[in-house]
Amino acid sequence: MTQSLDMLVETPSQTAGPYVHIGCIPTFAGVEGIYPQDLGLSPIEDGAKGQIVTITGSVFDGTGWAMRDAMIESWQADAAGRYAGQEGADPNVSGFCRFAADKDSGQFTLRTVKPGAVANRDGSVMAPHITLWIVARGINIGLHTRLYFEDENNDQDPLLARIEQRHRVDTLLARKTGEGSYHFDIRLQGEGETVFLDI
Repeated sequence: MTQSLDMLVETPSQTAGPYVHIGCIPTFAGVEGIYPQDLGLSPIEDGAKGQIVTITGSVFDGTGWAMRDAMIESWQADAAGRYAGQEGADPNVSGFCRFAADKDSGQFTLRTVKPGAVANRDGSVMAPHITLWIVARGINIGLHTRLYFEDENNDQDPLLARIEQRHRVDTLLARKTGEGSYHFDIRLQGEGETVFLDI
């Protein structure tokens, strides 16, 4: 007999589990032939304008272990601060990438163009940044954060200005390690926990 429900209950959240790679980046997971290449393989194509940079890092859990099953998506503007689809945007910059941590070391690598500052509708300007979304074991809902560059002028960025605990701004800064090279670690909890955004 069917009973009436006064309200529907939200389905409980699940962690990403072992299948997120198979569904999102099957070639990386060893499943060939689903797509000619995994979607979001690179945020840029040959001929992208601007400085090409390589960002490396790891996602660390609360015990300090690098998560070897982390998957990350990134979104960004082109070198002029325009997003794909905007008038004048670089046609060789989609701005979207989907990548995973190395299965053995837990280190990820993102090769992209360094984004430019982005103008908001209210006239404020966002410092050059890359938006990141992280999923892995133990993460019920994907985590959003941003990566800024330590060698850019971040003082006027409206999002960074809203962080009350000023010492935590450093958790969003990629450190320059060489010409065109940056390092950025994501810490899920504990000392040095990355600032995550509720969006």
